[in-house]
Amino acid sequence: MEAEIAELSKLLLDPEQPYVCVIGGAKIKDKVGVFSNLMDRVNAFCIGGGMANTFLAAQGVNVGASLRDDDLRPARAMLELAQTRGVAMMLPTDAVVSSSFDNDAGARTVDLDAVGDAMILDIGPKTAAAYAKTIESARTVVFNGPMGVYEKTPYREGTRIVGEAMARATRRGARTVVGGGDAAAAADELGFAAKVTHVSTGGGATLEFLEGKELPGIKALQR
Repeated sequence: MEAEIAELSKLLLDPEQPYVCVIGGAKIKDKVGVFSNLMDRVNAFCIGGGMANTFLAAQGVNVGASLRDDDLRPARAMLELAQTRGVAMMLPTDAVVSSSFDNDAGARTVDLDAVGDAMILDIGPKTAAAYAKTIESARTVVFNGPMGVYEKTPYREGTRIVGEAMARATRRGARTVVGGGDAAAAADELGFAAKVTHVSTGGGATLEFLEGKELPGIKALQR
């Protein structure tokens, strides 16, 4: 617990720059607090998962049948805030898509303008390469959610490439932290958990910590 608090605190109190947040997951509304609290600290967000689809839709991009939030207002608010603060919001330029979630055999890579009525299930190779370049140049990286449906072989490459970039950044002396929950599960499944500075076991509590919330258990221990 002491190690967990120490490592996560460094992401908020005095992170070394450049600082990159790699963030995925299904919904923006679940991570608005993380975006808001880190906006004054990070230089760039590398965005994947379902939330990338919502950000793209908020910019008028067709994301077909992809998972996204119905309410685009939080995404637009975060994009405006990032522009005001000078923070890069890196979004996919290509994607791995399929006609349905269960049609693994139909997986193919397309540029965003060719998504049509398909479903986006991972970031594409051009996007993954751009994210990797940004991650490798960072001195602090927090990974908070996979880039796609990593549980399925056709849609795990984006998360794997991001993880390998984090491992290279670690070897160069960067502080690299994997958030709990799905992020930790993806890091373990794809083999980069042992190659980063710290893997959080906090799950949802890690998110709340990064949001800047006061956690009752930690408060009690400190008291």
